[in-house]
Amino acid sequence: SEVRLIRLFYCCSTSLYASLLSDIRAAEPLITSSCVEQVKVLICKLQEKVSQKDDRKFYLFRALQAHILPLTNVAFNKSGSSFITGSYDRTCKIWDTASGEELHTLEGHRNVVYAIAFNNPYGDKVATGSFDKTCKLWSAETGKCFYTFRGHTAEIVCLAFNPQSTLVATGSMDTMAKLWDVESGKEMSTLAGHFAEIISLSFNTTGDRLVTGSFDHTAILWDVSTGSKVHVLTGHRGEISCVQFNWDCSLIVTASLDKTCKVWDADSGQCLATLLGHNDEVLDVCFNYTGQLIATASADGTSRVFSTETFQCLCQLEGHKGEISKVCFNPQGSRVLTASVDKAARVWCVNTGVCLQVLEGHSDEIFSCAFNYEGDTIITGSKDNTCRIWH
Repeated sequence: SEVRLIRLFYCCSTSLYASLLSDIRAAEPLITSSCVEQVKVLICKLQEKVSQKDDRKFYLFRALQAHILPLTNVAFNKSGSSFITGSYDRTCKIWDTASGEELHTLEGHRNVVYAIAFNNPYGDKVATGSFDKTCKLWSAETGKCFYTFRGHTAEIVCLAFNPQSTLVATGSMDTMAKLWDVESGKEMSTLAGHFAEIISLSFNTTGDRLVTGSFDHTAILWDVSTGSKVHVLTGHRGEISCVQFNWDCSLIVTASLDKTCKVWDADSGQCLATLLGHNDEVLDVCFNYTGQLIATASADGTSRVFSTETFQCLCQLEGHKGEISKVCFNPQGSRVLTASVDKAARVWCVNTGVCLQVLEGHSDEIFSCAFNYEGDTIITGSKDNTCRIWH
């Protein structure tokens, strides 16, 4: 199925709604007369959602003594009804968000469980990547292991499901990425081309492209169906720490230890901009859901928000007392969440750069954080062996 992106700008009057509907119909022949009322309702609902006042404060709901050794990662399912934690204790655990109860412990790996993911938007499967060189595919509903993917010759440090939930991609210290079939458990292809470990990877929304980022200073764009290179993205002068597609698959952003991020045209492979300003390594980067904003996290203790239209820095997020390892937007795009070695997470206003809240209580560095799909729950994961649920 083809993904279409329609940009909806702020509108409040009936005449503007009518004009917007007319523009959408002109651009999208699939929207026929019979669909008009439904589209109108959707636009009204979206406008209502966007215009809601966003003054939420988060409070600690529960601190979970999740594992007997430090956590490595946390991740929500699409609805936010459950989340997963990976750990140095060689397990992944599935938790119920509402109650904080442990639902399943996924046991079987022989070393650190480092990379974890739900097959969102479905949420019925979990993939775990381990330092034992294997990836395992599990049922999120029963905790049963469907398959163990074997083939990497070094630690697996990143993984992702494609949006269709038919493939799992794994990235390893062995310099390779591999694609695995979810249905059969078989290896589909090995993506060879990097000269150092692959630290990050991302599918585009349509699932026909994968981008990998490596310590060899490059990112590579791959054709998923053939396993061949489409573009090699060169220009960084340091190891790449993170890569991500925007929602409409037109842009790729890369973060690097060279203190910069770069934005690339996904079709041509050309570098469109270099995002400057940090004075230490950039450790994480992400788009907001619409792809109009980019947030960065740096070892210099600051985060920055950039526009993808002008590539200018819109605001600097200053207040942490140590490096920021993780950054993410809430689904509405109005807030940025950061996690730091200073044992705190912070919630920031995107428009002003003001820190709205400091989430304190962890006794060691926070290395992972996430919003749920509604944006009303946060999870933080720490080296203190706990994760905290904030409502």
